[in-house]
Amino acid sequence: MWSRLYWLAVGGPLAAGLLVMGADPAPLQDLRNGLFDLYQRAAPRPYDPDLPVRVVDVDDASLARVGQWPWPRTTIAALTQKLADLGAAAIAFDMVFSEPDRLDPAAVVKLLPAEARAPAEAALAGRDSSDHQLAATLAASPSVLGAILTHGRGGAYAEKWGMASAGDDPRAFVPRFSGAVAPLPELAAAARGIGALNWLPDRDQVVRRVPILLGLDGKLVPSLSAEALRVAQGASTFVVRASNASGDQAFGTKSGITAVKIGALDVATDAAGEVRVRFTATDPRRFLSAADVLDGKVPPAEVEGRIILVGSSAPGLMDTRATPLDAAVPGVEIQAQLIEHIVAGARLVRPDWARGAEIVLTGLLGLLLALALPRVSAPIAGVLGLAVVAALGAGAWLAFTRFDLLLDPMGPGAAVLGIYGMGVLALYRDEQRQKKWVRSVFGRFVSPKVVERLAENPERLVLGGETREITILFCDLRDFTSLSETMDAQALTRFMNAYLTPMTEVVLAHGGTIDKYIGDAIMAFWNAPVDDAAHARNAALCALAMSARLEALNEEWRRAAEAEGRPWHPVRCGVGLATGPCCVGNLGSAQRLEYSCLGDDVNLASRIEGATKSMRVDILVSEATREAAGDLAFLEADLLMLKGKSKASQLYLLAGDPDFSRSDAFSLLEERHGALMAAYGAGSFGEAAVLAEALAASAPARLARFYGLYAERCRGAANPTDTHAASA
Repeated sequence: MWSRLYWLAVGGPLAAGLLVMGADPAPLQDLRNGLFDLYQRAAPRPYDPDLPVRVVDVDDASLARVGQWPWPRTTIAALTQKLADLGAAAIAFDMVFSEPDRLDPAAVVKLLPAEARAPAEAALAGRDSSDHQLAATLAASPSVLGAILTHGRGGAYAEKWGMASAGDDPRAFVPRFSGAVAPLPELAAAARGIGALNWLPDRDQVVRRVPILLGLDGKLVPSLSAEALRVAQGASTFVVRASNASGDQAFGTKSGITAVKIGALDVATDAAGEVRVRFTATDPRRFLSAADVLDGKVPPAEVEGRIILVGSSAPGLMDTRATPLDAAVPGVEIQAQLIEHIVAGARLVRPDWARGAEIVLTGLLGLLLALALPRVSAPIAGVLGLAVVAALGAGAWLAFTRFDLLLDPMGPGAAVLGIYGMGVLALYRDEQRQKKWVRSVFGRFVSPKVVERLAENPERLVLGGETREITILFCDLRDFTSLSETMDAQALTRFMNAYLTPMTEVVLAHGGTIDKYIGDAIMAFWNAPVDDAAHARNAALCALAMSARLEALNEEWRRAAEAEGRPWHPVRCGVGLATGPCCVGNLGSAQRLEYSCLGDDVNLASRIEGATKSMRVDILVSEATREAAGDLAFLEADLLMLKGKSKASQLYLLAGDPDFSRSDAFSLLEERHGALMAAYGAGSFGEAAVLAEALAASAPARLARFYGLYAERCRGAANPTDTHAASA
């Protein structure tokens, strides 16, 4: 199973992602807004010049033509009258007339010297003020004035509309203010409508949402654009729909405002009564110069039946805002784009369920990726991770372009990338630790090539234990007790190292796994931990090589003994081989585990090795081993009842390698050996004795003692009174 480190590595980014998405901190909102801005820049709403909205722009040309701002109210009245005469459906001012006209002649007279003031005042007697003239014009036209809501104490705010609501009280959800900078009472009374000009930009001061409704001193007031739409339609009342209204399924939760009905228009809003605008790029066709209107140069078709917003794009008037598409646009253009957005039926929604769905999606994708990573390679996992991120981006883009939904793929995508990165690092660390463990554990028991195969493919190593067919080898020194009595501890240690080291090298060179050293004995096996289809053959060849290596060691030790003038006795060993199914894996206790094997054939190999002493031979194998490694030179040895076995086991001599098995010498040996066994089995002990003695003299030296044993057996069987032969 995967390590605790892996689950901590993948669980950390997933948990962090879910917590951050749940908390939705301001920096995350900024990133999300930036992504949604990219959507709009990539696919802005196309401008439609047929939409019933135009901006009368107090631009630089108008300032040059009329004079610096502010203009006299009589000029504003003339502009309003021109627009009304051209058939404007509504004339909304993106400005506040909160103070008396400083350019009114009566106000200007007061600035004159005393001696000149009286004649001027006399000349102006009976003349209406410019504010009064503007009020008269406003009253005769579909006019809407602007106001600014504040958090301080402000002037009166005349209500020109009615408010009706369904569901929860909408006043609890809108941005709330306590005061207002309102138009002059005379102007406010004359106008058909009054709308708030307040902007509610995000932290980066980009205007993405425009309010439809705001709260003022416990009441709902409309924005300038909403009021312009009401006046243009001749409607009297706003109908606000909030959570838990009839037909809504808010399940008792107060989730906020859902829509505002303005005349015949149903405007979907967010919970705070704001509309996220689908912006278009700034287009000069949206603007009419105020100077051209005053000079009668504007075609009637550009004004008739349209909502006209009066504002300024002149940089000196500092009425510019940033939008997702432009770093600076006139504030009045944002109002115009909101009206266009509503009238065109456009929508751009960040659904209430979006954040919850993104959190759930993040959890599901993170869990699936965490489960998939250990099952596939890192490159495939990387491709899968990138495919998931690409799918999230494509899905969010599709939702924007096809369904006008704003969904955030960044949270799930960042979680997926974080889980992939940390998961791959954890798996890599586990893999390196596993390889290190494999090298440290198996480097003592198997050849370096096998260790590298295990390290590169640790999944082939079943550490919990498995049953598989293996070939087991036991190798034990003869008369080790007597040998050890002739040496002190240091000499015995040197001898054992000199013996076990080359023998171990032979085992490893033949692909064997060293199980353990039992005093002077070596236990090894083949076909675990890595597969070895020729395990019996390789084990048999190893036994032959061990026998040959010991002969070479004996020659070295003999020469050393002669050089030192001390006695020397040849060292002999016995090797037993057995093949069969065994349990292989990490065996032991909770305190110590070893890679080893258990099974009946392990005991059989040990018993066969023990039988080599009584059979006076260096290598004996089981019948299963002989059958699995049939191209080597085998000879029938005997049918013995081994200790711990319920039935006799047929054992075989390992006479030589495949080359020897194909030689004429082995053919002759096999023929004579067969004759010996036939005579012995038939009870022809005299004949068998002669054959055995002949073989003892002609067979390879390592088999001579075996045939000598059979000669003794035959003589003892032919002469039962020969106690020595009987005991042999």
